[in-house]
Amino acid sequence: MSEALPRIVQAGDPVLRAVAQLVPEKDLGTPELRALVETMIAVMHAAPGVGLAAPQIGVPLRVIVLEDEEGRMARLSKTQRDERGRVPFGVRAFINPTLRVVGDDQMTYFEGCLSVSGWAALVPRARTVEVTGVDVEGHPQRWEVSGWPARILQHEVDHLLGTLYVDRMISRTFCSSEELSTRWADKSVDEVRKALGG
Repeated sequence: MSEALPRIVQAGDPVLRAVAQLVPEKDLGTPELRALVETMIAVMHAAPGVGLAAPQIGVPLRVIVLEDEEGRMARLSKTQRDERGRVPFGVRAFINPTLRVVGDDQMTYFEGCLSVSGWAALVPRARTVEVTGVDVEGHPQRWEVSGWPARILQHEVDHLLGTLYVDRMISRTFCSSEELSTRWADKSVDEVRKALGG
């Protein structure tokens, strides 16, 4: 894209605490909506991140994009990938998504956010979710998924409800991204919680 990308809005901006508006049916398939989704994907790639919600670039609409590439999980061992359910998937965009938790199983892992730059914490999330909505052209879509893709979906749909991961985190595990990478990256969730009292 030739134009400068929009900045990622940071915690403290009211747009991140408002409930995002539904994209009207008349706007589905329009050049404007396609351009918004393309911009969001470009911002996500540039950050880099694995997901982005429209409010994170100051647009109060129910639009999310997500992608997890092989290269972003290269530092994880096979055991870590298997435990997290971390699998690569291509770019997905959901307009007006609705998320439903499937089953009672939860997973707790560190989570960060492009809008809470420089910080992370352990966050419990449902293991499996189903998301329904439409694509940018208005075609219905449904995705039931477990593991890390389910975590990303929950995180991004939360943004559309004015919720940040800090509202769901185990607060005593809140730490800088630097501490996470140097001290906690190779530790189990139980070890982190024991050390930090979470």
